[in-house]
Amino acid sequence: MAKKERTPEESSRDEAAIRLLEHACAIEVETAFTRADAIAACNIGSQGLCCKNCSMGPCRLVGKTVRGVCGATIATVAARNFARAVAAGASAHSDHGRGLAYTLLEAAEGKAPDYVVRDPVKLNEMARYLGVKTADRSIEEIAKDVALASLTEFGKVEGTVSYLKRAPVKRQKIWQEQGIEPRSIDREIVEMLHRTHIGNDQDAEHILDQALRCALGDGWGGSMLATDLSDVLFGTPAPVRSGANLGILNNNKVNIVVHGHEPTLSEMIVAASLDPELIEYARSKGADGIQLSGICCTANETLMRQGVPLAGNFLQQELAILTGAVEAMVVDIQCIMQGIVPVAERYHTEIITTSPKVKITGATHIEFEEHRALEIAKEIVRRAIDHFPERGEMIVPDVQASVVPGFSHEYITYALGGFYRGSLRPLNDAIAAGRIRGVVANIGCNNARVCHDELFRYVATEFLKNDVLLVETGCGAIASAKQGYMTPEAALEVAGPGLREVCETVGIPPVLHLGSCVDNSRILTVLAQMATEGGLGQDIADIPAVGMAPEWMSEKAISIATYCVASGAYVIMGGSTGPVSGSEEVLHILSEVWESKIGGRLEFVVEGEEIVRRSLEHIDKKRAALGLPEYDASKWGKSGDWRMPELLELPFEKQIEAVYGVNR
Repeated sequence: MAKKERTPEESSRDEAAIRLLEHACAIEVETAFTRADAIAACNIGSQGLCCKNCSMGPCRLVGKTVRGVCGATIATVAARNFARAVAAGASAHSDHGRGLAYTLLEAAEGKAPDYVVRDPVKLNEMARYLGVKTADRSIEEIAKDVALASLTEFGKVEGTVSYLKRAPVKRQKIWQEQGIEPRSIDREIVEMLHRTHIGNDQDAEHILDQALRCALGDGWGGSMLATDLSDVLFGTPAPVRSGANLGILNNNKVNIVVHGHEPTLSEMIVAASLDPELIEYARSKGADGIQLSGICCTANETLMRQGVPLAGNFLQQELAILTGAVEAMVVDIQCIMQGIVPVAERYHTEIITTSPKVKITGATHIEFEEHRALEIAKEIVRRAIDHFPERGEMIVPDVQASVVPGFSHEYITYALGGFYRGSLRPLNDAIAAGRIRGVVANIGCNNARVCHDELFRYVATEFLKNDVLLVETGCGAIASAKQGYMTPEAALEVAGPGLREVCETVGIPPVLHLGSCVDNSRILTVLAQMATEGGLGQDIADIPAVGMAPEWMSEKAISIATYCVASGAYVIMGGSTGPVSGSEEVLHILSEVWESKIGGRLEFVVEGEEIVRRSLEHIDKKRAALGLPEYDASKWGKSGDWRMPELLELPFEKQIEAVYGVNR
């Protein structure tokens, strides 16, 4: 029987995406959605039961076949497949951090004059953790040594990854006892690949111990370095107001979409798009100016620092081109579909690849070089402007939402106490009192086999109703931005009574945008600081918190999930039964065994309702273990400015009675 093709309404919950999917159907343009419908997923591979690590295979362990040609069991094969995904994901995010370290080095040495240190305070903080001296030294000298020390973390000869000391002391002891402290970032990735080569590690639990170690090298090493280096070079984010969804594309301006993950390129594109000469050049071609927007994590990088609006998340990259309004899509690394090229061939849009690591057949390649960054960025912007007169029919959905991003862990601390009294104590107190039931980190990709944004929207709505504060990164953050949940005003409309009071008092959204997917390290930092602050235990595992990726699809997501579990978190991956569902032994290791060893567990859950149920159950269990009062929403919501319009309609005596419960 042929697989049923989904309607646009069945493919996405995003109104702009639905309109463009309808347009794609009308003009017979292939997208990731139609390909997902046309291609049946391999049931054997999806369960982790296929081994192709040598040419005696591929071995499919199904039916009565319980061992591969080499004798590898179902558990060994599934564990190897999971571990290799961790290694690939860790390499992607950590290599991103390495690239930023080299950029900082070139900037410090004067070889990349378009880059400077934007946050010297963050630079000095990095120096302290990396053992770099700062007294009586210039910014350039400190920056050079921080860059070199960061690069050393990838291949250090002895010791362990330096940033591990940022974790709570109790968590550090667990890593030591379990022997999973990463020695260096690259070493753990290489060893993971070595162990999973044929004829090596053949015990599922032992393989997965190394997966934990490899992932920790990413989360508390490469990714955390990447976030800090980005802040040093481009500034630590603070809140700005912008827009989200495809409606931000401008019918009368040159539209340039940046897509990928590296801020070194996108920051220069931002600078070039503001150049008066290029703006005038755009006008000479008939445009009103230049509109920059972003897809995926490049979108998050430019949004939280420069206020550049979000065009959309992962599954909207082809749809942006389908509007007919995009002159150029400029890409670098990660999450870039090869399918954007054939879509662009139907339009005037030019796809421009820029990274030495990435070329796409049919796209224009303009290699980005840090030492002449702005010059190359201006060349790219000029090429985009030249395409403006070639426009044909445009279909730009009038769909967008306001968004207030930029909640770095530094700004969260500042928001809760100001410059002199900033701390996470008010957040801990709100959780302890029950105003905030708990915290959920809702992150990850989109998946074309899951209805676009459906799980993100559902779980976010349910958690907010239940007074759960959401912190988000990556495409999950973009989903909430498009839903309108990332403004302070949203708290008055969608948050439960306790969370609403907190958001109203502090002036923050109920869903906090913490950045790109590499910035999950910010979430680790916040959780570590919450544990250190006191009142919620002594370890990340003690906090009433859950991590999840409801629509995940990439190997990076597997690495992120694993380092969060290794840090003590309960993590749920949604939308599928997971990549090891064919092995009960491996599922048991990822959940019960890992929880007994390191305090965190990993589960794969298909349905949104079950994701929410398990999450709230876990949060309430952690509250009880801490001796906190049972969550009771009826205690809250009797104060706050949200009631003022109602109160002001009453006589003064009745206002007093309504607020204080007494008659003056």
